Amino acid sequence: MTTSLKGQIAWITGGGSGIGLAGAMALAQAGAHVVISGRNAATNASALASLQALGSAEALLLDVADKHAVKAAAQQILDQHGRIDILVTSAGTNATQRNFDVVTPEAWDDVVAINLSGLFYCVHAILPAMRQQQGGLIINVSSWAGLYASKLTGPAYNATKRAVLALTESINMEECTHGIRATSLLPGEVATPILDKRPVPPSAEQRELMVQADDMGQAILFVAQMPTRTCINELIISPTLNRFYTGGLETPPKR
Repeated sequence: MTTSLKGQIAWITGGGSGIGLAGAMALAQAGAHVVISGRNAATNASALASLQALGSAEALLLDVADKHAVKAAAQQILDQHGRIDILVTSAGTNATQRNFDVVTPEAWDDVVAINLSGLFYCVHAILPAMRQQQGGLIINVSSWAGLYASKLTGPAYNATKRAVLALTESINMEECTHGIRATSLLPGEVATPILDKRPVPPSAEQRELMVQADDMGQAILFVAQMPTRTCINELIISPTLNRFYTGGLETPPKR
């Protein structure tokens, strides 16, 4: 039996676009009240309009790299709704000039601040409330690169996304006695706006063969609807035509 999300409060960071927005839409459609947060007001507003056509939603302007702002945002949600049942940490970035011969310390710091420290700040901010309510679900968006480091993604992204796996497992080790469970999502190539930051962005034809944001939204919904007795520690999702396997071959499969 699946868990009903009706009336649950879900906070999705990076919820204005890509995986975060797709997850927010799936959760809203399933009956959760979703709170999206992101750094861009216009992106938030556009996403919120789409969400409110499906269900109950609101948006917060937030940079997850600002630990004080994260704490204030979590408290605002708790003051308004009394609880946070689901946290989806989807805020993420990468440097365009990302490999060791070109990456700058400043670019490294930016990736670490958002992908790792920002994720930690959000988790740290909501854990006391989840402990008090004796339950909660945390879904951390890691990456295929979290398991299989790649030159394509670069050292900062590889390192932060691998660290997400350790952080997620630490949550499960320390908080399972409070009914709190955490999942790392490890997607391969997903056709989202972050691809535009690559030194050579993929073509439209290449993106069509990738995992789509909606696919990830369904994965987030699947995890959220699992019985509370069950923890999915890691979930790996990749394109059928996986370019990490094929060395860049993009020939569509024969039908």
